[in-house]
Amino acid sequence: MFYDLNIPWPSDSAELQRTLLFLDELGYNVAALNHTLSGKLPADLTCPIPEVPLAKTPKKLRIIRRCTLIFSDPSQNHRLASLANAYDILALRPTSEKAFLQACNSVEYVSLISLDLTQRHAFYFKPKVVSTALARGIRFELCYSQGILATDSMSRRNLISNATQLIRATRGKGIILSSESSKAIGLRAPMDVINLATVWGLSQERGREAVEREARAVIVKADFMRTSYKGAVNVISGAFKKSEGIISAKGAGKLEGQRKRKYDGDGNGEGKGDGSEGTRQAGGGSRASAAATRARAQAISEARQAGS
Repeated sequence: MFYDLNIPWPSDSAELQRTLLFLDELGYNVAALNHTLSGKLPADLTCPIPEVPLAKTPKKLRIIRRCTLIFSDPSQNHRLASLANAYDILALRPTSEKAFLQACNSVEYVSLISLDLTQRHAFYFKPKVVSTALARGIRFELCYSQGILATDSMSRRNLISNATQLIRATRGKGIILSSESSKAIGLRAPMDVINLATVWGLSQERGREAVEREARAVIVKADFMRTSYKGAVNVISGAFKKSEGIISAKGAGKLEGQRKRKYDGDGNGEGKGDGSEGTRQAGGGSRASAAATRARAQAISEARQAGS
């Protein structure tokens, strides 16, 4: 399955429909509509993206909802848990070194870090900081349409430089490739995206993982954080009785097997015990017979001596 986890929303409904239809023609299976927020979180954190955004949505294309928060001041956002529960994916876009460090090291309820690679950042992507985020299960997003649709050469230059630096810092691990294109003209087929990433230094194998396995891992992590308590207990509705029945059936089968083995063991033990007892009784009879024979032989010997 191929994923494109960054389709900007809101956009013109006709253009959005053409974009989704073209994604389906290119072979994508999952697309995420991305709602971007900036600054302090609003009072109402409900998701404005409807579950069925268009009347004519491709049947084979699964639509999920994503929120990208432009992360500049870490002290302003204390309700990330509520924001994460309202969307399928929560991503951060840090704009400063302090925000980037906090996003990689300590911010919870986030499964994706998306950077504006067309801008010249005042900080470097250090391997130690990036590896900390990867160890926490956070992925990094590279958006390719910014280089395709950019009108100035400086944006393309910054995109290539930042993408190369990020790939070098992550060693090609934990990267996903998305379009971030609101128009169908900015989309590319999955294999074209993989070939484009090789120009930035990403291998073919890692590039395929970036549009398949790594992108799926973002969705799985976000869903697990949303339906679990601190990533330790996964709460699934109606699963207790089902699992209880499975455990009871397994337990009953196990107990039955233990009873059977115990029964067989007792039978074998009793048989062994009876045989041992018979062996002991047979041994006792043999010794008594030998003693009687010796007594008779001694009596006959004494009688002969007396007669002589």
